[in-house]
Amino acid sequence: MDTKIGSMDVVKPPCNDIVSCNHTNSTAIQPCVPSAANNGCGDSTLGGHLARRLVEVGVTDVFSVPGDFNLTLLDHLIAEPALNVVGCCNELNAGYAADGYARARGVGACVVTFTVGGLSVLNAIAGAYSENLPLICVVGGPNSNDYGTSRILHHTIGLPDFSQELRCFQTITCFQAVVNNLEDAHELIDTAISTALKESKPVYISISCNLPGIHHPTFSCDPVPFSLSPKLSNKMGLEAAVEAAAEFLNKAVKPVLVGGPKLRVAAAGDAFVELADASGYALAVMPSAKGQVPEHHPHFIGTYWGAVSTAFCAEIVESADAYLFAGPIFNDYSSVGYSLLLKKEKAIIVQPDRVVIANGPAFGCVLMKDFLKELAKRLKHNNTAYENYHRIFVPEGHPLKAAPKEPLRVNVLFQHIQKMLSGETAVIAETGDSWFNCQKLKLPKGCGYEFQMQYGSIGWSVGATLGYAQAVPEKRVIAFIGDGSFQVTAQDVSTMLRSEQKTIIFLINNGGYTIEVEIHDGPYNVIKNWNYTGLVDAIHNGEGKCWTAKVFCEEELVEAIATATGPKKDSLCFIEVIVHKDDTSKELLEWGSRVSAANSRPPNPQ
Repeated sequence: MDTKIGSMDVVKPPCNDIVSCNHTNSTAIQPCVPSAANNGCGDSTLGGHLARRLVEVGVTDVFSVPGDFNLTLLDHLIAEPALNVVGCCNELNAGYAADGYARARGVGACVVTFTVGGLSVLNAIAGAYSENLPLICVVGGPNSNDYGTSRILHHTIGLPDFSQELRCFQTITCFQAVVNNLEDAHELIDTAISTALKESKPVYISISCNLPGIHHPTFSCDPVPFSLSPKLSNKMGLEAAVEAAAEFLNKAVKPVLVGGPKLRVAAAGDAFVELADASGYALAVMPSAKGQVPEHHPHFIGTYWGAVSTAFCAEIVESADAYLFAGPIFNDYSSVGYSLLLKKEKAIIVQPDRVVIANGPAFGCVLMKDFLKELAKRLKHNNTAYENYHRIFVPEGHPLKAAPKEPLRVNVLFQHIQKMLSGETAVIAETGDSWFNCQKLKLPKGCGYEFQMQYGSIGWSVGATLGYAQAVPEKRVIAFIGDGSFQVTAQDVSTMLRSEQKTIIFLINNGGYTIEVEIHDGPYNVIKNWNYTGLVDAIHNGEGKCWTAKVFCEEELVEAIATATGPKKDSLCFIEVIVHKDDTSKELLEWGSRVSAANSRPPNPQ
């Protein structure tokens, strides 16, 4: 498959100025200051080429931390009118922001400096890899003349080997490009970007600090437009897989459908809904797929998460005589410590390019989207499972009414959060009890939802909220962040203010790492309390629109929400919610005990 965006064989000469832009008799290649009109044809430099390619694939915001090796590159990115460079407080948050941006836009990008920046962003890139997000990580590298020498550079570990950073990225990116000469720079950059999109994984691009401003014939000011060869299913394999699956499911009495997180990678969300419409099957999602399947669908029955599923969902899924999982990931967290009551002989597992039917055949080179669309045409309508759900379903009760000025309870908090959601909002849930409380929210049509379940890195949500809000400014992001997680990445509330974002952050202050308390308690799970609203006020420092509140009871919460959604609707709103340290969801209590049991299994006998 051709993965290149353009071809070096079909480019126009860049501005009739191939060698130099200083118009002297010098034969040395000189860098140019980026210009909107270079002899009427734009920035035909390496930096300009990278900027144009990012815009072409849908990136209009790049998250960066400047360092001496990437400054010239940043000049050229800033010079691209369609590209906005968002300066972040640290590289980890820049990577998390690119992650959040990719969730909303389909691709994200960050720019950091050599080694000190590259190694700082690694954790965020690993998270994006685990969550199957196309993320372009660009690093400003050493001067091209220093490669192959015995020179020792700053920002390194003191050895003349510059490959340490590259080796670290090799296991968490699907392609690595080290651009230290102009001859293959065009091909390396285009291949990296297209591979990120094709594989839906991060890529690493290192660009020598002395190259971004240099013209080269391959950097046409009118480059070959971006394109990717489409993936295609094997037609015979597709037909065989559909026939086998239809026969399997049409024999079942009460089959169900369960959507998984890889629906996003496969771009198969619409096809999955088509299948649900055509089949009449009960429709559930795995926790990490929440937000990828419309919850207003008439046959939607909730989140399937084993023992901590939403009400009555697990009973329907686990009692089914056939279930089709589209894009699942079964790990210790999503399986609640490997305790799901599922049987392989009842399951059809559909991955982005593979279908496995029960204990029987497996079909490769079959795209999920194609498979689901064709299967929808072959299934008999069967709503038995949904009718069973409808019969046993009992609406959830309401939390006990709080006494006047009673300390706020978490279940009361989320009762009010539910009323805030609409198609113009998006929810970001941080690792912790927010996972479980937010899973119970019923998402209206168009409401976004994101959390990082596979990687589960605390602090992810601050940067991800920044990136997501930057990607979809028409939505108001509502983020739920625990106090322990916030202490990891709090600085980039500053960047949210600089970017004039109108996010609402609910800081849930319960005095520590509550999710870890329920897995294994100890004094290390207690943290130093901060004055969180005071911290955000200090970051605000009178610049930009920001409003903070600290709430202790339901009355204060109601007033704070009214202010955040009313007079302060155009401001960044930070609401610190004080709750008891032991006030957790019942789902976390159950989940924590099962994960603890899985973690503490004794070694197998030798």
